[in-house]
Amino acid sequence: MARTASLSGFPEWLPEERLVELHVLDTLRRIFELHGFSSIETRAVETVGQLLRKGEIDKEVYGLSRLQDDEEEAAGDVRTGGKADPHALALHFDLTVPFARYVVENAGYLAFPFRRYQIQKVWRGERPQEGRAREFTQADIDVVGDGELPFRYDVEIALVIAEALNALPIPDFLLRINNRKLAEGFYTGIGLTDTAGVLRSIDKLEKIGPARVAELLKSELGATDEQAQAALKLASIRTGDTSFVAQVRALGVSNGQLEEGLNELEQVIAAAVQRAPGKVVADLSIARGLDYYTGTVVETVLVGHEQLGSICSGGRYDALASKGSRKFPGVGLSIGVTRLVSRILSQDLATASRSVPTAVLVALTNDDSWGAAQDVAAALRGRGIATEVAAKAEKFGKQIKFADRRGIPFVWFTDDDGKHQVKDIRSGEQTDADPASWTPAEEDLHVRVLKA
Repeated sequence: MARTASLSGFPEWLPEERLVELHVLDTLRRIFELHGFSSIETRAVETVGQLLRKGEIDKEVYGLSRLQDDEEEAAGDVRTGGKADPHALALHFDLTVPFARYVVENAGYLAFPFRRYQIQKVWRGERPQEGRAREFTQADIDVVGDGELPFRYDVEIALVIAEALNALPIPDFLLRINNRKLAEGFYTGIGLTDTAGVLRSIDKLEKIGPARVAELLKSELGATDEQAQAALKLASIRTGDTSFVAQVRALGVSNGQLEEGLNELEQVIAAAVQRAPGKVVADLSIARGLDYYTGTVVETVLVGHEQLGSICSGGRYDALASKGSRKFPGVGLSIGVTRLVSRILSQDLATASRSVPTAVLVALTNDDSWGAAQDVAAALRGRGIATEVAAKAEKFGKQIKFADRRGIPFVWFTDDDGKHQVKDIRSGEQTDADPASWTPAEEDLHVRVLKA
């Protein structure tokens, strides 16, 4: 892994590390497209008003301005009178909010339910540490409906993500799923009316522990000891099957929204237990801090690497995208690609089989042989074999050493009589070859990413 960074929080990979990242990205694209998701890309910049419509994340948003702005604009930056200027520009901090804007603006051109995947950079002003960068890549999938979106898509999204993660060179993982309706209905049922505030406090449970969360509920939201303990009892429920339903009902709270959320979560867990056994749990401590989630919520951890935090999160949002009275409910999940790749590299969980895409270096017998070497390279490339041509007609030993330093497994030689041979510099084996028909073994044709 490239250990030294001149600018903290903005990771840059070495070539062999980038090959691992590309493998992750290509795998995700393949799985998403197999399930019928179309690729889109949205602009990197949104207005501050658009970005801050839901959730209190203004301290993490990077404002955007020209170095040579007018004095009045420069003095105000992206804030006016202590408040964010809604018309100022900022870099997007996730892909869900820009996607909601994209759906509204292009609704007349989209077929609903609209299935999209999006793999892009995002920017967030966090304190850099492993798993948390200021510039990072996310891979999102969402399904958005026009007016309504059947709950079945909540189930499908979870199963697609489980399949995608299962195809990556990572340790075992666990999707931890809850439902905001379940949680909010329970809090309302015990008399806590600021359900968004309770969710934000519960979302801090793993960071500060139950005792501190109880204090927050009492000091900031006016909860009694009994209410705080009831909220913590709900958050302590975690099952690998649908038995959580009975455990919630045993707490003795009655509420219509609670029952709706219980039913929805039961459907997700029941389907996941059948189709992705061992990969999903009902975890009623999952809250998700952003305000736009309205139903299913998901966080995903790597087993044995829980301290890394969630590698994939998201859920159902029924009111994020709207145009007048027209609503576009959606459900989606986002994979933190940079967080995943960072852990893969730092823990040697997977490595590339070589450091460059090149499979063959065509050696030069003399400087006049460069043209003929290019013909050989073109013939090999025409059959999908990544090939380079040596730059100088040095001694063959030096050309072989150059290939070895680059990580190129084969060196091609052509003598004055036009006879071709190829050498596997790992084994030393050298054989006759024809540029029109020779092909390396399948495992050498392309770079492979090997799980440790």
